Amino acid sequence: MRIDTLHSRGLARLASFADAPAALIAQVDADAWLRIAAEVGESGGRLISIWGDESRDGALTANATYAVEDGLLWVRLAAGDASSRTSPAHGEYPDLSARFACAARMQRAVHDLTGLRATGAADTRPWLNHGNWPADYFPLRQAASGTERFESNEADYAFTRVAGEGVHEIAVGPIHAGTIEPGHFRFSVVGEKVLRLEERLGYTHRGIERLFECTPALAGHRVAARIAGDSSVAFAWAYCMALERALGTTIPARAQWLRALLLERERVANHLGDLGALGNDAGFAFGLAQFSRMKEDWLRLNERAFGHRYLFDAIEPGGVARDLDAQVAGAILTQCERIEREVRSMRRIYDDHAGLQDRFAKTGTLTPAVAARLGVCGLAARASGATMDLRVDHGPAPYREIGARPASDARGDVAARVALRFREVDESLRQIRAMLAGLPPGSIAVQPDTGRAPSYGAGWIEGWRGEVFVALETTGDGMLARCHCHDPSWQNWPAIEVAIIGNIVADFPLINKSFNLCYAGHDL
Repeated sequence: MRIDTLHSRGLARLASFADAPAALIAQVDADAWLRIAAEVGESGGRLISIWGDESRDGALTANATYAVEDGLLWVRLAAGDASSRTSPAHGEYPDLSARFACAARMQRAVHDLTGLRATGAADTRPWLNHGNWPADYFPLRQAASGTERFESNEADYAFTRVAGEGVHEIAVGPIHAGTIEPGHFRFSVVGEKVLRLEERLGYTHRGIERLFECTPALAGHRVAARIAGDSSVAFAWAYCMALERALGTTIPARAQWLRALLLERERVANHLGDLGALGNDAGFAFGLAQFSRMKEDWLRLNERAFGHRYLFDAIEPGGVARDLDAQVAGAILTQCERIEREVRSMRRIYDDHAGLQDRFAKTGTLTPAVAARLGVCGLAARASGATMDLRVDHGPAPYREIGARPASDARGDVAARVALRFREVDESLRQIRAMLAGLPPGSIAVQPDTGRAPSYGAGWIEGWRGEVFVALETTGDGMLARCHCHDPSWQNWPAIEVAIIGNIVADFPLINKSFNLCYAGHDL
């Protein structure tokens, strides 16, 4: 399916954006909602996100976004009237999980937050509501103030039971050692072999989507950047892209190139950290020591160049907060050359270390077919044979200009996810050097005009973990009517449940780290 073929179908077009990545926002009815989902699936497109909203006049809307051949498609379906409690169609929209497996948890979260129900869905268990909200309380409805307090009343969760001789359960979490976020993992095992894993997340819902509604649009990038600390650049850029589209703002070319440079520095930092942690989880502490040293050097230069180790608030609406002078640019180039040599040396050690390869190879395998069926995206998908990468497929400037190159590995195991990190570090270092060589002159920011009529905007960025998506609606008075942010972990958490099957329990930390998914970005 292509966006350009939808323009002639009579859909109520709300907005469209031709700059990369191209996007179309359209109003649809229930028939078109299902028809478009079917056509997207049949043409190889992917579901990105599902969310619900309520307008100030009480109209309820279901939203879905898809990755299609030539960009991003966002469809909105009128799903009922919040003031009409007797309407049989109140708060309903057709189920998408029968076609897109990754829709199931998103739809459950939509119901917990807004009351909108996916009709025909097989799994309607609560996802974000752990029993601590009343059944008739929906925090994203206008009737909710967002400051309600309820007595804690944690409810039992209906985990799927596995029966059979010798089968027993191992419950892990939600409280873990160290500083890891809470998440519950229920293993069904025979001996040490895992037959099934079921996850339960959403223990620390932070109310970020409601927070956006009381945040000025020009300050929303600060909230977005703090959704997930390891993806501050990706979320901030996606938010700013969405807002700039809604406000009709064109940022300077130099700012666009600097944003991409920041994104690649974020990618390298996370890959360095993961490569060390994966070595450590396989009993190779030397790898952790070396990659931790490299990552620390990288983060220190981030702070020197852009004011923050994790690049918070380096991207802002209209451009970037700080320019790059020749001296700092030279330091970045020197660091890239040094890190490249050291990473390649460590890769030879990893590849030649029999103990590491014994732990990595054939562990936590996610086949290309299963990855595609689950809608897995980002690094996890590319390590299972996919080639999808927004920088290559729909990349904004400067990715087209520097010739971003895709990386893929069909093995689907921990070894593939490790190897892909090494390859992506090499490619990101190449891209950073190309960006510095081609950095255009000029200003680094413009002032967006927030006085425009209410409008929609969408931002879509290839973060280090996968696709980060932001959809928003402005009010016309400098505020946000709604802002929905989506982390790729939504698609990829279910993949761990499949990848662990047939492995032993002791391999779970290694498999889990090889995906390294986000609790915080998943639990807004």
